[in-house]
Amino acid sequence: EILKQLSDNYRKIRNTARYCLGNLYDFDPDKDMVPNDQLEELDKYALMKLDQVLATARGGYEVYEYHTAAHALHNFCVVDMSNFYFDVLKDRLYTEKSDGELRRAAQTTIYIILDAMTRMIAPILAFTSDEIWKYMKHSKNDDAENVVFNSMPEKTGINADEEFITKWDRIHETRDIVKKAIEVAVKAKEIRSSLEAKITLKCTGEMYDFLKSVESELTAAYIVSEIEIVNDESATELKVEVSHAAGEKCERCWCFSNTVGKNPKHITLCERCAKVLE
Repeated sequence: EILKQLSDNYRKIRNTARYCLGNLYDFDPDKDMVPNDQLEELDKYALMKLDQVLATARGGYEVYEYHTAAHALHNFCVVDMSNFYFDVLKDRLYTEKSDGELRRAAQTTIYIILDAMTRMIAPILAFTSDEIWKYMKHSKNDDAENVVFNSMPEKTGINADEEFITKWDRIHETRDIVKKAIEVAVKAKEIRSSLEAKITLKCTGEMYDFLKSVESELTAAYIVSEIEIVNDESATELKVEVSHAAGEKCERCWCFSNTVGKNPKHITLCERCAKVLE
């Protein structure tokens, strides 16, 4: 059981690296990097989570507590990356213009994450880190021969206050509640996937004010096609209702939208996808 759990933990770290490598095939760090101040909020949040895990892992290494580093890196890969950031990021990586700012910002973030993670796992996963390093593209400042010829990663330089972190932590928490409601709706065959969903959030007071303040972020964060936030004074906690989104399905991004078919040149696409192709 112990060996099985360790192999599962290893697989999570390896698959995180594989996801990054798969989405960096057309990314040149010397040409395509986006400055920190031009990254999306979600990208900055991911890099702040990276800074936290780097501090924990480095602290563990300095006192020879390798399990501290391993545990922090594993949790980062599972909780912050796989279950949240990478999941939300797929839409931007797969549907935005290939060399557009939004996709390059996403690639910049996952490049920074992959580079830092590969350096950080080198003392405990020597062969894996070496293999990742050989497949990666590198900036001119790196030693491409082997990861161990490079220094441990430093902080990313992302500056944000506690309010920013709390905001995105709360979005992450509400997303978990919404995901459970979507799973129930899928099992009941009301919808087939999250992108078919319209989510109605019923709440009041401070929760309502918070959700309205971040409403523009929620459709992408929840991976749904439509969001409605209702001020329901009878709701003592957040209530989530799932229904079928309005409009037709875009065959490119799979979102449901009333703009599908409005462009005569691309009658099966939504407005966003049609603009990307043009």
